[in-house]
Amino acid sequence: MEIKIPKEVRQHKETIFFGLSARQFFCAAVAVGLAVGVYLGLGPMIGKETASWVCILAAAPIALAGFFNYNGMTLEQFAWAFIKSEILCAGERRFISRNFHYELLKRKGGQDFD
Repeated sequence: MEIKIPKEVRQHKETIFFGLSARQFFCAAVAVGLAVGVYLGLGPMIGKETASWVCILAAAPIALAGFFNYNGMTLEQFAWAFIKSEILCAGERRFISRNFHYELLKRKGGQDFD
């Protein structure tokens, strides 16, 4: 008897509805709700065509958050890693090596290496 296991088990994603994961479905539902709210709220004030463009621009980042995946990171993880590496921990990093063996021998009173 042979059981087939996918080569990359870590990339398996559980789907709940329409072939979407829970994260993708939730973000898509929130994006649709936001788009409908923006369209109905701004439609009478700025016109239906302009409101449709505004609702697309408002819903796109939320929909993107559900489907974004970079090196196994979600959008929030990627944004935090980017902010941490480019802003919080940015700056010059110098490598200073230490020869612990040499320091121990020097402290022990061994040969004069200088």
